[in-house]
Amino acid sequence: MSHEFPLHMETTDQASFNSRKRAIIVTRFTSHDETATLPVEDLNCDINDDTLIWIEITGDGSDLLADVSRQLGVSQSLVDRVCNLHGCPWIDSDGDEYAICALAADHLGDLEFEGIPLYLLAGRNYVITIHPKPLAFLENLRAREGRRSQVATLTADSFVASLLSWHLDTYFAAASDFERSVERLEESVLRDPASESVKGLRRLRKGASRLRRMLSAHRVVFTSMARPDFRPDAADKSERHFRALYEQYERAMDVIENARELVIGSFELFSNQVALQTNGTMRVLTFITVVIGFQTVVAGILGMNFDAPFFKTQGAGFWLAVGVMGVMAVLAGVLGRWRRWI
Repeated sequence: MSHEFPLHMETTDQASFNSRKRAIIVTRFTSHDETATLPVEDLNCDINDDTLIWIEITGDGSDLLADVSRQLGVSQSLVDRVCNLHGCPWIDSDGDEYAICALAADHLGDLEFEGIPLYLLAGRNYVITIHPKPLAFLENLRAREGRRSQVATLTADSFVASLLSWHLDTYFAAASDFERSVERLEESVLRDPASESVKGLRRLRKGASRLRRMLSAHRVVFTSMARPDFRPDAADKSERHFRALYEQYERAMDVIENARELVIGSFELFSNQVALQTNGTMRVLTFITVVIGFQTVVAGILGMNFDAPFFKTQGAGFWLAVGVMGVMAVLAGVLGRWRRWI
């Protein structure tokens, strides 16, 4: 399907639900403004050069995938690998067909990130997506396109590139959530470093490491798609889309790496604030030590065994000495506040 044509999207919910809430949605993009039900049994009869079929399977859909793959004639080796539900990102091909496993980032809250597997099977004019949990960006894609889609010039390769681009957007969104958490933590550190800052820094570091591990594992997928030998017989448009997708992946990696640097910056801010508090405490303690030292000198002088007239004043002399030391302490405190020593 290399030529250009306006595309119309038709969506039909298939009656494939059971106790595990499995679902299959068949979407047909066609150049004709027509509405038609597309049963799974007729998939192999409905695909032509003017049609792009998108089949979305949610939940444990191994048996559904087997039925669909038989209708479309999908490579059994690719189907078997998808059915293994191996959660790490991978890519495999068999002739003109290929399969991809990617992990979409899902923010569970409190900087806990989960990778939701997204499996894609693509061939001539069809794309199959399988995911065990609902993916918000796929729902947004359907809601955006609606029944009167304005999508144009779509091949199966370009549609796969579009889906993976939306998949990468989940990492950009996760990075945005992460940056907002960093800002809130830094405000808390500036207010009170002794609050839950250490726990917050631990959550930040864990979240940044989790995002980086999840995204960096996709390098094998996007580098393979950007190589010329991945789809040597495909149109130049597919190669451009795959290269643009690889560049978007590199930008996503830069954003996630920047998130890790933000954690380092937050830790340095926390360390500086603690150091400032420690310096302030030590300055106050030093000032108090100096004041007490002056008073100790006075007390030492008064404790010397000389027969001076002052020592014969008895109680009056004692209270006079205490008063002098008190005045010294007050004057020292005023001087310290004025010079900002304390």
